[in-house]
Amino acid sequence: MTPPRSETATPPAGGSAPDRPVPLLVLDVVGLTPRLLDHMPRLGALARAGCRAPLGTVLPAVTCAAQSTFLTGALPSEHGIVGNGWYFRELGDVLLWRQHNGLVAGDKLWDAARRAYPGYTVANICWWYAMGADTDFTVTPRPVYYADGRKEPDCYTRPPALHDELTEKFGTFPLFHFWGPGADLVSSRWIVDATRHIVRTRRPDLALCYLPHLDYDLQRFGPDDPRSLRAAADLDAVLAPLLDDARAEGRTVVALSEYGITRVSRPVDINRALRRAGLLEVHTQDGMEYLDPTASRAFAVADHQIAHVYVRRPEDVEATRAALAALPGIERLLDDEGKKAHHLDHRRSGELVAVAEPDAWFTYYYWLDDARAPDFARLVEIHRKPGYDPVELFMDPLDPYVKVKAAAALARKKLGLRYRMAVVPLDPSPVRGSHGRLPASDDDGPLLICSTPRSIGDRVAATDVKSLLLHLAGLS
Repeated sequence: MTPPRSETATPPAGGSAPDRPVPLLVLDVVGLTPRLLDHMPRLGALARAGCRAPLGTVLPAVTCAAQSTFLTGALPSEHGIVGNGWYFRELGDVLLWRQHNGLVAGDKLWDAARRAYPGYTVANICWWYAMGADTDFTVTPRPVYYADGRKEPDCYTRPPALHDELTEKFGTFPLFHFWGPGADLVSSRWIVDATRHIVRTRRPDLALCYLPHLDYDLQRFGPDDPRSLRAAADLDAVLAPLLDDARAEGRTVVALSEYGITRVSRPVDINRALRRAGLLEVHTQDGMEYLDPTASRAFAVADHQIAHVYVRRPEDVEATRAALAALPGIERLLDDEGKKAHHLDHRRSGELVAVAEPDAWFTYYYWLDDARAPDFARLVEIHRKPGYDPVELFMDPLDPYVKVKAAAALARKKLGLRYRMAVVPLDPSPVRGSHGRLPASDDDGPLLICSTPRSIGDRVAATDVKSLLLHLAGLS
């Protein structure tokens, strides 16, 4: 895509750098779709004054893969981010939500900008793979993991002094409002406040701001539930001061989303099917079962509506395919040719990739008896679970003492004691929204909004976001 020349950009002349790049604010409004935009008057006004277009996403349509494509202009087969996590074969372990930017291959947006304009400055406020990135100002969630096992809210910043500056002004990063049963608007408000402060005090040429609020109620209740529509309106109101700041400064605003969340009603226990077929193995400690990926002939890393299925030996691929062929909720299994067609032909991908039917999503569950589930299954524990678990957004509705347990855990926390917030249910049925598939229609898919009129065409591909931002900055 070659977008028309922005009216506000100052392009380089004769190969020389511009006098000053046009400053940009890029908002990643997670889950934003045209349907939700109708409930967001400030973002809607920005789209009407500027322009908007459907944004093509990638498979899988999940945070880490989509953001990596936006910032490199490359596809998952090239940048290597095949999901929010994968099986690290060299470690024999499933790891999700890693944070090091070194995992992302390809030429980053800021590297391209600095070739055109040496000294180009970038602030990254909570976009993923932030640690180790060559950005000037960085804020990313990072709990404190104490030696006694306690986990406390906090964030990582670069430069380090920014940590205490933000904490003093806005309080500790609200980690337990960023994910878990308590996830709500508080985290997005903190991120907006931090972004406003960094933009005012550091004046970066590019400010990247990640806003997760729509992810929560849309997964809890579905995209058309009144509570989800209220969440869109609430986030829009929180965004208003940041949009006002950008307009006062003359900063071009781009708002985009990684995916749209659609209604689901069927959890698919893909690992349980592999276990019943004799392909997945566990090991037992203290009466609890743990996935044994190094011994398993096949297992799946569930990631919303996509699951990477890792098969240890080539001769087991057909047995794995047969075990999953009749599993309700799987729309298709991508083999080598299918992965290549969807740009997932990377060594980090599974030997097969399962795509869920539109109303289905994949659990990570591998145990057959809840009494033998590992203790982390009932916790918000994104780094120990071998797959994504949206049930972490709920407190167990079947436990009459769940609130008492939560209160007791909080009391121990306030006393500085170790605690376990074991409140997450093992029943996946409450989940009503998911993503990861390619959208069936533009109304249910992501979109891109730009404050500059006539700056984008009728449709924007995810791989074109990087070049579009360089163009809007006047660097191409």
